[in-house]
Amino acid sequence: MSDHFAWLPALIRLADHGGSWESYEAELYDHFCNDFVHSKPTFRGVKLGLKRFPLSKGKEATYWHMVSEGKVEDDRTIDLKRCERIRWPRPGIDNSEETGVKVWETEVKGETRITIWLEAEDYVIILARRQSYILPWTAFVVDQEHRKRKLRAQYDAYIAASA
Repeated sequence: MSDHFAWLPALIRLADHGGSWESYEAELYDHFCNDFVHSKPTFRGVKLGLKRFPLSKGKEATYWHMVSEGKVEDDRTIDLKRCERIRWPRPGIDNSEETGVKVWETEVKGETRITIWLEAEDYVIILARRQSYILPWTAFVVDQEHRKRKLRAQYDAYIAASA
């Protein structure tokens, strides 16, 4: 559980599975399915869909974007920081109106992206707005100062434009 957001669950660590990737990934995927496949999540009243394709190893694209990094779909690298926080995207989305959570929209390649930044935890959840629903897109730890500065600048610009 987080010191800043009591609603964030504890991290899930590979060491808790005796270093067994198979056991660890099974738990990660189980949590992902509970949060996004078997339930009907929403973001501020709008239904969340799921980017299922391309499937890889029988798992949805959104799952891979929440546990790995890389620009090429077939060549993504597992990121243990993302894996440890697999249970954070759903509560981050569900609690996006809580104090300390920064939320804003930007245009990326002609699409509207919603950023949910748990700044005190250096954690970001990205959603992609579609016509009648929203897709969870990715989620990751922000551990580079230049990325934090970029996020702060985006947020400040969004707030200034909204005023």
